Amino acid sequence: MTFDDFKFHPDLADGLYSMGFRNATPIQEQAIPIILAHKDLIACAQTGTGKTAAYLLPILDKISDKPLGSGVDTLILAPTRELAQQIDQQFEGFGYFVQASSIAIYGGGDGAAWEKQKKALKEGADVIIATPGRLISLLAMGDLDLKGVKHLILDEADRMLDMGFYDDLIKIISYLPTERQTILFSATMAPKMRQLANTILKDPEQVNISISKPAEGILQQAYMVNDPQKTALILEVLKDERFQSIIIFCSTKDNVKRLGQELRKAGLPVKAFHSDLDQSEREEIMREFKAKKLKVLVGTDVLSRGIDVEGISLVINYDAPPDPEDYIHRIGRTARAETTGTAITFINDKDQQKFGRIEALIGKDIPKLPLPEGYPAGPEYNPNKRSSSGGGHRSGGGGGGKKTFFKKK
Repeated sequence: MTFDDFKFHPDLADGLYSMGFRNATPIQEQAIPIILAHKDLIACAQTGTGKTAAYLLPILDKISDKPLGSGVDTLILAPTRELAQQIDQQFEGFGYFVQASSIAIYGGGDGAAWEKQKKALKEGADVIIATPGRLISLLAMGDLDLKGVKHLILDEADRMLDMGFYDDLIKIISYLPTERQTILFSATMAPKMRQLANTILKDPEQVNISISKPAEGILQQAYMVNDPQKTALILEVLKDERFQSIIIFCSTKDNVKRLGQELRKAGLPVKAFHSDLDQSEREEIMREFKAKKLKVLVGTDVLSRGIDVEGISLVINYDAPPDPEDYIHRIGRTARAETTGTAITFINDKDQQKFGRIEALIGKDIPKLPLPEGYPAGPEYNPNKRSSSGGGHRSGGGGGGKKTFFKKK
């Protein structure tokens, strides 16, 4: 299906053509007609499938027929300020052609940023893109009227629930008219997601784009390794000069901070990205990383959904992710836009069952590489046994052998 088939407003259609948009992705092909028909929608699709354009374009088509200055038409909720910013940037690109306006509302900034957001709201916008916490603050102060909202969109709704925003979402929705179109995008459909969908959607259509397979261009590998060896192994891996843009995922903020310090002491150009930084610091780190001025970025799973950077050559899972879907989100940061990339996971003894669930989800065994020569043997890979704290069993991929980093079979 091409974008001509959607019969968008001529200004929007011309703009898409000038931007090089020709063929719709599967999620766009299925979701756009439903949204144009003003039906509620629950869509299961991950980042990288074109989901943002799948809801922005039909909303812009509707806005294009409205008179200027007619109030807030659409509210988009996102779990993180990074994702809110990305949605706002995409909206600005598309909205230019139909003179539609948007405001991104998120926390983490200084007082000046707060005042700028409030001023922008008073001046008016067609679309508000917000994180739940900051929007709750504005609603509580009486600085925002959402009674005219016609469309509510929840992007990465599962992540918002994981972050504890269920009550905030319900409270925000209480400020909206009951007669509205509600669109919910999620990467997973856990029971909590179903509960939310049943509460806020009316007779929704459903679209499910398969998310359980990583991109074919990703070379997936793993090492059986004990925790004290992990930092040294990262330094060994990064001797390969093919890796010029690297993200390292840790499962906790404390690990992010500690690993960032250890890698900096070793002389690597690295910065840690975590919630203790203020907004300006986080934005500056992302600018440096996107501009390739920063080689290595260390962060938690927030990065796996809140970053859209081309040319990432390597993703390292310092800790195995707790959820198999998180693994797919993490390694999906590489091999984007038909490029290739490498994803390496460190598996200690206690993470074996987690990794076994990952392999079951993607339907393949991920190669366990031998540790470099001179490394003590890592634990033996046996995801069906109970984890132990020792981690000293010798594996078939233990130390003492020839280095075999990153070679495709």
